[in-house]
Amino acid sequence: MSDISKDATVKAVETFGVQASESTVIAKAADILFLSVKPQFYEDVISEIRTSVTKDKIIITIAPGKTLTWLREKFGKVVKLVRTMPNTPALVGAGITGVCRNSNVLDSEYEDVLALLSSFGKAEDIPERLMDAVVSVSGSSPAYVFMFIEAMADAAVADGMPRAQAYRFAAQAVYGSAKMVLDTGKHPGELKDMVCSPGGTTIEAVKVLEEKGFRGTIMDAMEACTKKAKGL
Repeated sequence: MSDISKDATVKAVETFGVQASESTVIAKAADILFLSVKPQFYEDVISEIRTSVTKDKIIITIAPGKTLTWLREKFGKVVKLVRTMPNTPALVGAGITGVCRNSNVLDSEYEDVLALLSSFGKAEDIPERLMDAVVSVSGSSPAYVFMFIEAMADAAVADGMPRAQAYRFAAQAVYGSAKMVLDTGKHPGELKDMVCSPGGTTIEAVKVLEEKGFRGTIMDAMEACTKKAKGL
């Protein structure tokens, strides 16, 4: 690995046991190279490693807004490019990554990339035109979910539950609900209806969420996120 920060480099070596070197050395040595920097630094990093990257190497990016065409132009030559958008649940092996490639990446190479990205969750091939949507629906969405969990926990604390316990109940409810969607294959609306007994507590809560524009607010937030991704 290579990092412009000496402190970050030392920490990575000590924590993960990786080898550290200059970016050009890494670019020459690696078969698969991850450009794990913020979008605003991509042009500078590509400029540094461009001459060290040969046509047989696979370049994997994680930057929203940086298209395959833009990347090809910055490298200024034929290069194997893969765009990805992972998310932070990858840290606990539960991430999901949207993936697309340019025509220079062979099928066998792409299978290897997808297997690598699946090692910390799930990876799905998508058309590049959907990459900005992936940013809002999975790349950034953990932040929305964390806010939701925090809000539910705050309400439980207001009702007298100890905070640590409130976080456990709220987080487990979200985790279990997501697992039901994935495992049953049922429409989220159908699963919602299963919880909403006639005249019960849940439908009262749903009524308030609808009155406050819960779903519309989430959709508006995601629209803003997608718009920002397109402009990066």
